[in-house]
Amino acid sequence: MAAPQSTVDFRISHEAEPSETLLAGFSTFGLAGLTAVDYLVDHLELKQTGHVTAAGLPAIAPFENGRPRHHTRLFSRSDIELTVLVSELFVPASAGKTFSDAILDWTETTDVEEVAILSGVPVPHGPEQHRTFYIATDDYRESRLAGTEVPAMGNGFLDGTNAAFVERGLSSPLGVCVYVTPVHAQVPDVEAALRLLDTVDEVYDLGVDTGPLETFAERVRQYYGELAERIETRESDTAEDRMYM
Repeated sequence: MAAPQSTVDFRISHEAEPSETLLAGFSTFGLAGLTAVDYLVDHLELKQTGHVTAAGLPAIAPFENGRPRHHTRLFSRSDIELTVLVSELFVPASAGKTFSDAILDWTETTDVEEVAILSGVPVPHGPEQHRTFYIATDDYRESRLAGTEVPAMGNGFLDGTNAAFVERGLSSPLGVCVYVTPVHAQVPDVEAALRLLDTVDEVYDLGVDTGPLETFAERVRQYYGELAERIETRESDTAEDRMYM
């Protein structure tokens, strides 16, 4: 059973101030957002500049080639106006607000002006809906989405971490956007991650070459498959991510 929200505590440590834009991907169904931000870190050669620790949730300590790492990490580069948050930790919906509050309380002490989240949603869909949609606060939409071809999500609702971010954006000067795309059961859903990356590239003009993504995804497929199995075993502890087209 997931720990009660009141017992969960997140702490952020950082060695460098974040950029005005924070781009995040979390461990959610399909892992499309996590795959996308992980690829950005690798492709843009970003350097780790901080991490997040969590008390009160089941521990996870990722490692590669025998070297452990923090499950939630911040990456940036001095010549790119973007800080990327990569979170391999499964955060149940009951702890979503605590998680987002910790990050957002931290951003209020820095120069972060907007938060963009990349996410996949497990909704029934046809081929014509293989697109990226947005749910964004007015200030984000006006500053970033005017002139783009990214469509709005028709209707529905968010919950958990994504909902908590948007809720804070509605009541503060922080611009918030959740980019969502339908995902399938395979992990990682490479096509969904590609759609999210193409959208980020369109909005932020990063010059991302998505060609190597298939190779990158194959390299991490086994690891992400094991991570997805962990997420599925805990899905009974949290509400589904509900989003309707």
